[in-house]
Amino acid sequence: MQFSFSISELVKICAPIQVESSTTDVVVGIASLGKAKPGDLSFLASMRYRNLVPGSLASVILVPVDYSGTPGPNQAYLRVENPSLALTLVCRRLEAQLWPRPPAGVHPSAVVDPAATVHDGVTIGPLCVVEAGVSIGAGSWIEAGVFLGRRATIGGSCRVGPGARILAECVLGDRVILHAGVVVGSDGFGYETVSGKHEKIPQVGNVIIGDDVEIGANTTVDRGRFSATTIGTGTKIDNLVQIGHNCVIGRHCILCSQVGLSGSTTLEDYVVAGGQVGFAGHLTVGKGSMLAGRAAIYSDEPAGSKLKGDPPLPIPQAQRVAALMKRLPEIFQRMDAVEKKLLD
Repeated sequence: MQFSFSISELVKICAPIQVESSTTDVVVGIASLGKAKPGDLSFLASMRYRNLVPGSLASVILVPVDYSGTPGPNQAYLRVENPSLALTLVCRRLEAQLWPRPPAGVHPSAVVDPAATVHDGVTIGPLCVVEAGVSIGAGSWIEAGVFLGRRATIGGSCRVGPGARILAECVLGDRVILHAGVVVGSDGFGYETVSGKHEKIPQVGNVIIGDDVEIGANTTVDRGRFSATTIGTGTKIDNLVQIGHNCVIGRHCILCSQVGLSGSTTLEDYVVAGGQVGFAGHLTVGKGSMLAGRAAIYSDEPAGSKLKGDPPLPIPQAQRVAALMKRLPEIFQRMDAVEKKLLD
């Protein structure tokens, strides 16, 4: 990873409230406070790490406005409201330099049906397939090997990663990001057992994804049985998540890796699910709930729930139970001793 930023360039990107001191070094790396060396950019995201700032060798450090220290020799502080956000702005600029978007246009190896609608500024990469009736909004980037099924709709300024599949009739809003290998609109897992055989139930619904949604690599979103599986505006979904048919995910939810939603699960707005949380299906989890990793959710949960474990318990109670479980051998030994004493 090769790049360089002068301090003047960093000032333009981060728009600090104050620039304290200066450096002649060109920034060619990004590192944590303790590992940084001259030529690196670092940042103080949490005041619990403030003791690392005075000894940091970073040439430029992003610090909160209220940090009380002063820069070392040939070192500059950029005082900003939010150091993490300022670093994000730098990384966005860096990302654009490292992996620039190809120019708008259709790669010669792509297959685009004449009945598809491709708006201005769209980039369609090599070996893509765009079927009849597809609409791709202005400024979207369809990377290599993407399949867009019949009458799928892609909004404006979307980025669809390599090898992703958006199947027939599915809808993406604006500024949606799908990472490599995402599948949107695969068949829901629906069967009717008749005379000892599992008869497939056709899945004739679709998937509707709101604006500003991001979905991680190899996540699968199943189409509805006869209506829509929906994902609300601003929701962020990690890699390797399974979303079953007819699920409804609200706005600004966070689903971490390997979460699994059985069919017809509803997550209201701002629900956060840690890694490997499982939902039994046909249930509703209320707004703002937080579910710790590997929780198992079997029934409706009210808004604001904070749950952990299987069966799910309020997090403080689950932590007490976990602590007691470690003592079970000792407790059983004591109970055996009491029982023996009573029987003697």
